[in-house]
Amino acid sequence: AGSGLPGTEVDPAILDRISGLGSGTRTLAVYEQRWAAPAGPLALYLHGVADPGNIGTILRSALAFGASCVVLGPGCADAFGPKAVRASMGAIFSVPLARADGPDGLPGRSIALAARAGAPLSGPLAGDVTLLVGAERTGLPAELLAAADEVREIAIHSESLNAAMAATVALYELTRVQHG
Repeated sequence: AGSGLPGTEVDPAILDRISGLGSGTRTLAVYEQRWAAPAGPLALYLHGVADPGNIGTILRSALAFGASCVVLGPGCADAFGPKAVRASMGAIFSVPLARADGPDGLPGRSIALAARAGAPLSGPLAGDVTLLVGAERTGLPAELLAAADEVREIAIHSESLNAAMAATVALYELTRVQHG
């Protein structure tokens, strides 16, 4: 009320029932899902990232580091589900989302992230790039690793990072000179 936006007032008990939050939500909004075409110069392709919290966190990192889009591949969680939207901290409304069955036709060179499987990731990279990120437990399928233009790893002391952290570190590395 009073915002000038179209809306409907409902009883607070109804909001409590439909909200996934434990405390008093006062406003809910309904948005149309908007899907974009994959675009460069820096795209992120996710394959099998099934945890919605990871999807939302990756969207937040994509916004922070200026990625052009996030492309959801097979086996990815619903980016518009409540947990993903919450984890994105609003980034879902700013980062273009696309869908694709695989990395064919995505912008620029494809760089697959794999644990202990390639040269260390080092940026920045010239030209358009699509960064391929796989599921936390299984990583990228062998056929995607084989089809990638490059396979890189993040040099770490432990066995692995979760998908959201790997994507965040990779985005930082690929854009770090641009940001200072």
